[in-house]
Amino acid sequence: MSADDLTSMGTTLLVWAHPDDETYLSGGLAASLVTRGQRVVTVTATRGELGGAETTPAARAQTAQLRTAELDRALALLGVVEHHWLGYEDGGCAEADPEPAVRRLADLIDEVRPDTVLTFGPDGFTGHPDHRTVSRWVDSALDRCRVSPRLLHAVATDQDRVDPGLDNDFGVFALGQPRICAPEDVSLRLPLDPEALRRKVAALQAQESQTAGLIQAVGLERFTAWVSIEVFADPVHDAADDPAPAVSH
Repeated sequence: MSADDLTSMGTTLLVWAHPDDETYLSGGLAASLVTRGQRVVTVTATRGELGGAETTPAARAQTAQLRTAELDRALALLGVVEHHWLGYEDGGCAEADPEPAVRRLADLIDEVRPDTVLTFGPDGFTGHPDHRTVSRWVDSALDRCRVSPRLLHAVATDQDRVDPGLDNDFGVFALGQPRICAPEDVSLRLPLDPEALRRKVAALQAQESQTAGLIQAVGLERFTAWVSIEVFADPVHDAADDPAPAVSH
């Protein structure tokens, strides 16, 4: 699928873990779909309250409030008007009872009836436990749904690792690496056009508590280039899911 084929994605549901995941991994795509008149619905599992400098209960509550407001501004800049919170604690998804999240997602998928669902793969893209848990929740929810949307995972390619130096210097993949796909295994590679990239960067700048320090450190031009390509792939088929071969006697 190329940028010219985005209409084939139809109604698209984005399921992420923290505020700013949606913009970093799919902000340009979301803006492009909205520009084409397609419906985009976003789900965020937590309010990112561990993303502040202080982690006392009062500080976490303040950070959650700040990041909620920042995400509202970011989504408005992307043109996304439908958003849902799952209400989980930042950093606590892996230990939480999965049933309420899976049930909520299954109900939402049946309500929205998306043609495409985007989320993390099992790797969580950065290895974050919340990311990896959200991936499992989506898989379980899709197993329960009455509809069968196409599932796409955020991935990377060696060719599109735009700035490995920045990745390393800022520990982006300290918890784990994303799935690296060969070009032929990529389902959608989206080099963002100037307008989609402008809106994506503006949405990231709106999430100032998470991005201002990085932008100040590397400069806006380098930061913009770093987020200029979005890549997605179908889930990897697991041979363990195949039925056991018949045994002849």
